[in-house]
Amino acid sequence: MSETKSSQRFHSLNAEQVEVLHQVLSEVVPIHGRGNFPTLELRPRDIIMAVRARLQKQGITVRDVRLNGSTASHVLVRDNGTSYKDLDIIFGVELPSQEEFQVIKESVLGCLLDCLPAGVNRERISSATMKEAYVQKMVKVFNEHDRWSLISLSNNSGKNLELKFVSALRRQFEFSVDSFQIILDRLLESYMQQESQNKSNTIDSMYGDFEAAMDHLRYRLIATRNPEEIRGGGLLKYSNLLVRDYRPASETQIKTLERYMCSRFFIDFPDVQEQQRKILSYLKNHFIGEERSKYQYLMTLRRVVDDSTVCLMGHERRQTLNMITVLALKVLGEQNIIPNTDHVTCFYQPAPYLAEHSAPYLAEASYCSYYIPQGGSTLLYQPYPLHLSTQT
Repeated sequence: MSETKSSQRFHSLNAEQVEVLHQVLSEVVPIHGRGNFPTLELRPRDIIMAVRARLQKQGITVRDVRLNGSTASHVLVRDNGTSYKDLDIIFGVELPSQEEFQVIKESVLGCLLDCLPAGVNRERISSATMKEAYVQKMVKVFNEHDRWSLISLSNNSGKNLELKFVSALRRQFEFSVDSFQIILDRLLESYMQQESQNKSNTIDSMYGDFEAAMDHLRYRLIATRNPEEIRGGGLLKYSNLLVRDYRPASETQIKTLERYMCSRFFIDFPDVQEQQRKILSYLKNHFIGEERSKYQYLMTLRRVVDDSTVCLMGHERRQTLNMITVLALKVLGEQNIIPNTDHVTCFYQPAPYLAEHSAPYLAEASYCSYYIPQGGSTLLYQPYPLHLSTQT
């Protein structure tokens, strides 16, 4: 990348943004333990500095530490329409071999062990026990192009503290609005030296053009490049942005981008059962406290898949659409929501839906169908007398 293009990526935080960043890093985040293990009340700044110090003591080079994703976007523009939940911290490290993964894991778990309340006999608690008690998920990737690991610490309200250790990662963002990474080293240094936090703090846009990405964030615009490089194509995040009143930055390009998103999603998740598991996981992680938005999200996702999927056979496409429809109707059933039925016609009334039914979804021809006029679609498996909102 040329020096000019590289310089367009970086910018300095203003005083107000630094204050928001300080609040985010200083807010106590509960890390909930399983079983009899107590909840750990941690400030992100403390665990970040402790992990960095322990890694350096173990001989692992830490290039920098960054705040990533939706939380970084929140620091830049607080009213950006997307609520931040996970706290994503990236440690830039050197991982010449897979042995370093074990060192990283032991370092993080050792820091958590140090945070246990006084009086706990730490010598009797193994790292395996700490992992079982406080880690929600742990991932490691080591191949020709990507070398990184993730340790996600549990929080029952969905505000997980996610520590990511990156040596190499080809793709570090999905859309321009989540491409920001705030470099924390100067702020961490001020904490250690008990100085004012108002030093120059740098933010890096992995999108490549900071000002363009900021405009997208301020005005709620959707832009990306090469979505086929993103695992899942960014399809689920794209639908989420649409629900939150974001709109495409380029109406002429978005249909092409949608086709790429759908194609990559079905490459990565070719089986309808895998698709369902991925969608349910996304709903669980991104709609905590926003239960009433799930239905709108699923119907938005269905519309995008219906409009832009060109890579599936006809029966595969119908199967996926029906699966999303079933999830949307189940959401209605769980919330007991009665949407607008002004433009809905029911031709057949099925038997009452059994809410306790939990078998995996299977598309079968025996399911009841409904016709929805004025631009609607045919839906399968209805839990109640038809209550389905449509837009005209």
